[in-house]
Amino acid sequence: MKTNDTIELLLNRKSIRKYEDRQVDEDTLESLARAAFQAPFAAQLGSLLLSRDSEKNPFSAPLLFTVCVDCHRLELIMRARGWKMKTSDAAMLLFGVQDACYMAENLVVAAESLGLGSCYLGMAPFAADRIAEDYSLPERVFPVVQLAVGYPAEDPPPRPRYPLSFSLFEDSYPELEEEDVREAMRVMDEGYLAQDYYRRADYMVELEGEREETFDFDDYSWTEHMCRKWGQWHAAAENLLGPLRRRGFEVTRDGGEEGS
Repeated sequence: MKTNDTIELLLNRKSIRKYEDRQVDEDTLESLARAAFQAPFAAQLGSLLLSRDSEKNPFSAPLLFTVCVDCHRLELIMRARGWKMKTSDAAMLLFGVQDACYMAENLVVAAESLGLGSCYLGMAPFAADRIAEDYSLPERVFPVVQLAVGYPAEDPPPRPRYPLSFSLFEDSYPELEEEDVREAMRVMDEGYLAQDYYRRADYMVELEGEREETFDFDDYSWTEHMCRKWGQWHAAAENLLGPLRRRGFEVTRDGGEEGS
């Protein structure tokens, strides 16, 4: 494969959970924000919240960004033009999540290029009520993901990814055979075991219900971890629909009437 400095930066990116006790200067912060906001967009439906409280931020990171879907600003512009939102909240959220994710990735890449590390925190939507209170959010602003950012105090290896044969499909989506699935599982599990990832983290998702524990850190790896997470957590749609509703989004309802 061809490579260059940008590709190497992307391939070597990893999550950082230990940070130096070192602040990020204003020029660097501005560079991160401008890079984030220069991302592609559907309607600039993303905004950033920032905390510099390293005592409260996850991993004591000097910066914590919360990337939000933000329909509030667009609706203020529409109101100034004499329009009302007609597009459904389901559609606006999908476009907004796209915008927010483009911004987040731009921010991460910019941080890496400046010698900073980062860690995505994906539980922000389920903490929307608390985040809204902490930042005095208006309605129609919904947190999608958080990013801890700072100067790394650790240097873990990049984590494994599925083989391209399991992820890159040209012209049509193939019928994945059992051997394809098993090979993808092998790549992921052996990769994480070689790094002793879960033993070092001392983290194993506890089993619920009647399943009997048969794993230890010698064989507990990524595929079992993923199966336990998504096979046990957040089964109730209300866990997400409730926070969305309280932030002013009704994803099960048609859009409103267009204003004149």
